[in-house]
Amino acid sequence: MKDQIKQGNKQSITRKDSDLPVSSKKDVQQFLSKVATMPRTGGEARLIFALDATASREATWDVASQLQTEMFVSTQSLGGLNVQLCYFRGFGEFFNSDWQSNGDEIVQIMSRISCQAGATQIERVLRHAIAENEHQKIKCVVYIGDAMEENLDILAQLAGKLGLLNVPLFMFQEHGDPLARKAFLELSRLSGGAYSQFDRASADHLKDLLKAVAVYAAGGLKALQDFSKSSSQEVKLLEQQLKS
Repeated sequence: MKDQIKQGNKQSITRKDSDLPVSSKKDVQQFLSKVATMPRTGGEARLIFALDATASREATWDVASQLQTEMFVSTQSLGGLNVQLCYFRGFGEFFNSDWQSNGDEIVQIMSRISCQAGATQIERVLRHAIAENEHQKIKCVVYIGDAMEENLDILAQLAGKLGLLNVPLFMFQEHGDPLARKAFLELSRLSGGAYSQFDRASADHLKDLLKAVAVYAAGGLKALQDFSKSSSQEVKLLEQQLKS
């Protein structure tokens, strides 16, 4: 696995408590306010937020939902960010919301989601992102899940196409399933995106990472670089993956 990561010139994010500087909430809010006033040349940025809502995530769904809610709340202060929520669950069920510039509407939709047993549908998420990008440019795709039960070659082909379209995948893995880790790392690499792993113990850092993605979507790599200066080590590693 280490050789694979080196070949992809990507650095996965691992948690070392001694290496994690604590960023000030005041600093974060000041930067988000700064990003909100930045000039935008391409109209409002569009971000797809996709979730695995199958039964395996039920035990930690409330924790993850709270973090996802905080991400949407943080995007409200960014002004020019439109979010589309997608999730899959059950027997082939796939949902995508309308594009929303109001985080409250997304939060309400999320509050009605319950996990149901079923297989992963990451391929459907990626195909949907490609189709949406044909209608109007998407800045990036955020995906949160804990498993991968599909053909990796097919997923890799779709991730590579997103990379050619300049639509990076931010793959956030809950827990540590090795098959999912291998797949998520490869998909993020091929798309020009980034990967991170989280659990209950690292929930606060996932929150910072989700905010960082929102900053990137609204203000670009330069905005993320500025944001990472006062953020955790994991946010800095996220930035490094995007630059490599």
